[in-house]
Amino acid sequence: MVALSSFPLVSLVLIYLSAPGAILVLCAEEFSRNDFPLDFVFGSGTSAYQVEGAAFEDGRTPSIWDTFAHDGNVHGDTGDIACDGYHKYKEDVQLMVETGLEAYRFSIAWSRLIPYGRGPVNPKGLEYYSNFINELIRNGIQPHVTLVHSDLPQALEDEYGGWISRKVVKDFTAYADVCFREFGDRILHWSTFNEANIFVLGGYDVGFTPPNRCSPPFGVANCSKGNSSSEPYIAAHNILLAHASAASLYKNKYQGKQKGLIGINIFAYWLVPCTNATEDVIATQRANDFFIGWFVNPLVFGDYPNIVRKNAGTRIPAFTNLESQQVKGSFDFLGLNHYATLYIKDNPNKLNLDIRDFNADMAVDMISVHGDTPPDQFPIAPSGLVGVLEYFKQVYGNPPIYIHENGQQTRRNSTLDDMPRVNYLRGFIGGLLDALRNGSNARGYFTWSFLDVFELLDGYNSAFGLYYVDFDDKDLKRYPKRSAHWYSNFLKGMRIGPDAVFEAETISSLSQSHSSQ
Repeated sequence: MVALSSFPLVSLVLIYLSAPGAILVLCAEEFSRNDFPLDFVFGSGTSAYQVEGAAFEDGRTPSIWDTFAHDGNVHGDTGDIACDGYHKYKEDVQLMVETGLEAYRFSIAWSRLIPYGRGPVNPKGLEYYSNFINELIRNGIQPHVTLVHSDLPQALEDEYGGWISRKVVKDFTAYADVCFREFGDRILHWSTFNEANIFVLGGYDVGFTPPNRCSPPFGVANCSKGNSSSEPYIAAHNILLAHASAASLYKNKYQGKQKGLIGINIFAYWLVPCTNATEDVIATQRANDFFIGWFVNPLVFGDYPNIVRKNAGTRIPAFTNLESQQVKGSFDFLGLNHYATLYIKDNPNKLNLDIRDFNADMAVDMISVHGDTPPDQFPIAPSGLVGVLEYFKQVYGNPPIYIHENGQQTRRNSTLDDMPRVNYLRGFIGGLLDALRNGSNARGYFTWSFLDVFELLDGYNSAFGLYYVDFDDKDLKRYPKRSAHWYSNFLKGMRIGPDAVFEAETISSLSQSHSSQ
């Protein structure tokens, strides 16, 4: 997850307004797991670099995320050890069982499975992921797998520039082939990329995420290379082609026998006009075209939105007719990561800049209304999730959707009494139920994150987990927070009302039972 402090993404203008009540909290008043369809799946998730650790063990080589962290970009924190999920996965699966998770979303580290991006498969990496998948299935938990979560092998970045080179399409497809061949008999849900839109903006426009590429005047990081005007569009184009290539391979070679599904994940704010002025309403649609349509329009319609092609001009690659046909329809589902609502104000002056990047092409200001919410937390605005799902229903024909990430950020500390997270989850799950009752084709919901992990921008300073990890303890003990018990009770059928809370002493006693293990 991109931490709250990343809201200035692509040099967006964020204005924090003190406007209590400005965000409508809308969700079902009372609900339980039984109100959702039987085949709707609830889970939680993490990703490889954020949870596994063992960064230098058993043949794994660095990814671009390793390099980014070791260059000091995240307060000096790294994922070298993280939660040590590589060694503690059986313990973590038992926590999932206790919580009542129906599914678990995780990613495969490309550089652990194929250490240099192409060539021989690492037997130890293959063994780890096979064992982990088997452990999940043995315990009745569906594995949902992401192939790339911001962690391209550094070897490919060094060799040809990674995602800005068309060569990556062939290497990614070969990597995906290994995953489908080795794990596809047990994996029924594949996502090619996580937050593809945020990955290219953070990594190639602003430069404050891997692979740390940008150019003046747009970068907010110290970038030694890059071109903020063109590289985000080039990287996005190659990611779409790589996704389409892997999806075609899966559908033609594996899907008939394995019966699984393949999709791609993007980040989705809910965007609302700042005022009722026509300019802001039009600007909001333009922002949606850039933020969402940039990836989803090619997947659904075969090309970028007209306004994106017009404003980006020659800086955005064009699809050939064959590429358009390959990309269009190359998904069985879409994964969405949603956390917050932003407000949009038209800013046409950005189009007058001599040098433009994605943000200038979009020509808007993005405004966060925080109200009384602490600055290090997300406002609780379930109406945003309802709006995003309605938007996909109306604009893109209501495709199958998995909410792959949704959760509350808090500062990392030792308290297990995380009521802000309980209130957030309660609100958004209630909003999700509203959306389903209104005809959304959502198929699943995953909290971010299962454990407190190494966060992309904030390292170990912020936390999203249902479980606290004591990073000062050599055994990295896990402790359930109040939110873990709330989610567990929901998953096990408890009826959730507006005031459903759990006594602090219950949390304390359950936590002590874990600390004594």
